[in-house]
Amino acid sequence: MNELSKKQKFLKILFYVIPHHAVSRVVYLITRLRGPQVKPMIAWFVKKFRVNMDDAEETEIGYYQTFNEFFTRPIKSDIRPIAPGDNTLACPCDGTVSQAGPIRSGAIMQAKGRGYSALELLGGDKAMATEFANGRFATIYLAPHDYHRLHMPLDANMKRIIHVPGRLFSVAPWTVQEIPRLFARNERLVCYFETRAGPMVMVLVGAINVAAIETVWSGLVTPPRGKKISEFDYSHTRKKISKGAEMGRFNMGSTVILLTAGKVEWLPHIKPGQSVKMGQLIGHFPT
Repeated sequence: MNELSKKQKFLKILFYVIPHHAVSRVVYLITRLRGPQVKPMIAWFVKKFRVNMDDAEETEIGYYQTFNEFFTRPIKSDIRPIAPGDNTLACPCDGTVSQAGPIRSGAIMQAKGRGYSALELLGGDKAMATEFANGRFATIYLAPHDYHRLHMPLDANMKRIIHVPGRLFSVAPWTVQEIPRLFARNERLVCYFETRAGPMVMVLVGAINVAAIETVWSGLVTPPRGKKISEFDYSHTRKKISKGAEMGRFNMGSTVILLTAGKVEWLPHIKPGQSVKMGQLIGHFPT
């Protein structure tokens, strides 16, 4: 066993025993501290993870009052053009495709040799899982250096949010390979939309150090109190969100899983290992 494998084996064991939420709450507090320690912290992060500050709306790290302000920084409005067309899907975020393809009788691939069900991913909602049983999915991992705001792939009406409590395993590529059903075990937000392509879900998956997840219509959703699944009904509020508009953000990095139920086809380059940018064309459907 090489040194890297030994380290990963140790970390895998560690991830099972450490108090995920306690660690993440400490990170939540640290990333919101103000003071002279903020600039050195950001400078170290930019160097360590090779963050491209040229994309940021504000390029000077001294501008940011907290680490979280830096981490969720907006980017310049003209550097992520939104894929045009009424029958196209734009990528919801910057990141790397982990997996993408058909959902086969409700089964979603996590990694080679590993999978999980749409039913457990969606918090046990049988009616919703049935809608996506033979749809398509794309899983996109946001690395530390990526832009961490999330945007709409196409025009949509917000219908429901389901908060599913759970663990906060790391979602780094190697842990996705090693930990069974990781995305169906981690804390997550299931955001259900109606679109011209049919029902669509964006699942925002939490992870270790992902101290909070926000949406534009409800603000901070995690960390919540309690351990029960909770649901928010927006079906009577006419919450329409335009293609390319911001829908939420991760306070620290994580993963987005996009589910479609209609006749959506991903473009051929949407496959494992492919880098993607928010707004770029990732799929289309018949009008």
